[in-house]
Amino acid sequence: MSRIVVDGVTKTFGETVALDDVSFEVPEGEFVIILGVSGSGKSTLLRTMCGLTSPTEGEIVIGDEPMTEPRPDVAMIFQQHNIIGDMSAYSNALSGGVHRSGFLSSVLQLQHKDEKYRALEALETVGLLDAAKQKARRLSGGQQQRVGIARALVQRPAVLLADEPVASLDPGSAQDVMGYLRTASEERDLTTFCSLHQVNIARKFGHRFIGLNAGEKVFDGYRDELTIDAIDEIYGDIDTEGMFVGAGDGTESGEEEEAKP
Repeated sequence: MSRIVVDGVTKTFGETVALDDVSFEVPEGEFVIILGVSGSGKSTLLRTMCGLTSPTEGEIVIGDEPMTEPRPDVAMIFQQHNIIGDMSAYSNALSGGVHRSGFLSSVLQLQHKDEKYRALEALETVGLLDAAKQKARRLSGGQQQRVGIARALVQRPAVLLADEPVASLDPGSAQDVMGYLRTASEERDLTTFCSLHQVNIARKFGHRFIGLNAGEKVFDGYRDELTIDAIDEIYGDIDTEGMFVGAGDGTESGEEEEAKP
C-alpha cells in the first residue's frame, strides 16, 4: 500500500489553469472518488498523479518517492479501455506485466507461469475468467472495461487510478464495473482514486470524496459530509436536483446502505 501526498499542485496549459494549488493527503488503502464536471481538472489530476504529465508547480509524493514519471507501482485505467480488440481478454490482461517480462516475451506469451496465473486471477477478480479466451472486441463495453481493470491488477500496483471508468456505460454495467473495482481494491489493499461525475454511483461505492471546480479543490470529506450544499459547490450552476436518489434502488441519500464490494 502507499500513502499519497499532493502538495500545492498547479498545472497550466498555456494560459489555461487546469489545476490550481491542489493539496491533500490520502492514507494507505482508501478508496477515493474525485467528483466534478467535465473540464474541472479530474483527468489532469489523475494524469499528474500517474506521471503522464508533470505539475507546473507543486509536488506529488507516492510511497515516500516524488512522482516524476510513470512507474509500475501506480496503474492507470482509462475511460476508453485502451485494450487491443484482436487479442483475447487473457492476452490483454497478461500485458499488464510487460514491465517485468519484457516486450518480446509478452508478445510471444513466454512469461513465467506465475505471470500467467496472475492474469487468470485478475480476470477471475473482475468476473471474466469464463471469457478469458474471447477476443476483446466481442465483449461488451462493461466487460472491456473490466479487462482494463484486470490488466492494471496484473501490473501489481500499490496505487490504482481510474479515469471516468464508467462514463460510457449503461447504469447496470457502470455499477458492475464499480463493484469489481472496489472489490479488487479491497482484496489487494490498494490505494484507489476514481474520477466520476455521477454522484449516485460515487456515494454508493466511495469512502472519501474530493471535489474539483475549475481546477480548485472545493471539497474533501466522507459520505456523511457530502451534502447537497457540498454538491452545489462542486457542480456550480449545474442543476443537481435528483443527484441524491439512490443508485438504482430508489432510496434517498440518508437511507443508503453502506457500500458493498
